[in-house]
Amino acid sequence: MPQTRITLDESRLPRRWYNIVPDLPEPPPPPLHPGTRAPLGPDDLTPLFPPDLIAQETSSERYMEIPEPVRDIYRLWRPTPLIRAHRLEKALGTPARIYVKYEGVSPVGSHKPNTAVPQAYYNARAGVRRLTTETGAGQWGSALAFACAQFDLACDVWMVRSSYDQKPYRRTMMELFGAKVHASPSPETSTGAKILSDDPSNPGSLGIAISEAVESATPSDTRYALGSVLNHVLLHQTVIGEEAREQLASINETPDLVIACTGGGSNFAGLAFPFLRDSRETRFLAAEPAACPSLTKGTYAYDYGDTAGFTPLLKMHTLGHDFIPDPIHAGGLRYHGMSPLLSHIYNLSLIEAKAIPQRETFEAATLFARTEGIIPAPEPAHALAAVIAEAKAATTPLVILTSVCGHGHLDLAAYESHLHGTLAEPDPSPRIADALTRLP
Repeated sequence: MPQTRITLDESRLPRRWYNIVPDLPEPPPPPLHPGTRAPLGPDDLTPLFPPDLIAQETSSERYMEIPEPVRDIYRLWRPTPLIRAHRLEKALGTPARIYVKYEGVSPVGSHKPNTAVPQAYYNARAGVRRLTTETGAGQWGSALAFACAQFDLACDVWMVRSSYDQKPYRRTMMELFGAKVHASPSPETSTGAKILSDDPSNPGSLGIAISEAVESATPSDTRYALGSVLNHVLLHQTVIGEEAREQLASINETPDLVIACTGGGSNFAGLAFPFLRDSRETRFLAAEPAACPSLTKGTYAYDYGDTAGFTPLLKMHTLGHDFIPDPIHAGGLRYHGMSPLLSHIYNLSLIEAKAIPQRETFEAATLFARTEGIIPAPEPAHALAAVIAEAKAATTPLVILTSVCGHGHLDLAAYESHLHGTLAEPDPSPRIADALTRLP
């Protein structure tokens, strides 16, 4: 059976981002100043972000126009295809219809440029000349490096040490686009130097890398860029769901179940929020790694977004800001906290969550590759594992929508470990319990 691809003409590229905040039953709790513990004001964010992004971060407007220079770069890969996974359905023997929004066609092979491009645009418009950031698996770092190249900005990326070692070609991609890449923890910041003095073999974490990137964003022409977690990042990603809505509508389909992977929240929010706006009948399931289960095992509390405590205090599902996840291959999901907005929505019981073990993740990814011909990144493979479990259990023609937010062409070392039976299955429970004793 031929693969069904539902495509949109370039003219159907979304013109607006969708902000879910005004449509929620109650507003999310505000971020707090790390020093005063008072609610954060827009002026408190000016050392990190340009005015346009601060306005988006704090906005209650339902829709925001996408600037034409951003849409012009989006046209390099958007709209992305929606795929009916017929062969996977046949292999599972399921009555479910499975649709996959495929973001692996972007210049860097993931969904991350959807926010990297507007962030670089707004910073360049504000006169910024250099951006600093962190990256886990390298997908966000490569996206920001690409975006900075489009707007002639310098880019410094602190890459989590475990991924820096596991995924050298992600590092090469960032350097190809002109970025400077540092293994984190690094001796170049006071945060990294202190951690290395205590533990020279520290594998790093996104929390540590964020601390280093924030610490290094001090010159007046430099700002910090974040690839997930914050409201403006989730906002930019809603182009995914807006396109998927139109694609499904064109074939008279409505999803009964929306599933996406979640680490910081941007991919899940990007796919799910436009459908959450439309329906309270649809189920929404966030698939996270069992090695870093912030939604299913974390505490909903105020915590720092980074290890060193430089960032505002965010009300989120957290494993503790100094929790260091095991070096699993889904480096983009190794974050101690969850987006405050997504945490709030989870706390309102509008979405569900499920933690997926690493081996089950790669078994699902392997089946998807062998049936549909697409090698998924380890991150969206968590969602595919949840899709497969739901499809197997289905007894009616359930319509399932998911997102493969990136390809796995640069993750083949992880697949080699899976095929050779050497994938670890870590248990983070004791370290989670310990880290949660130190919430601020």
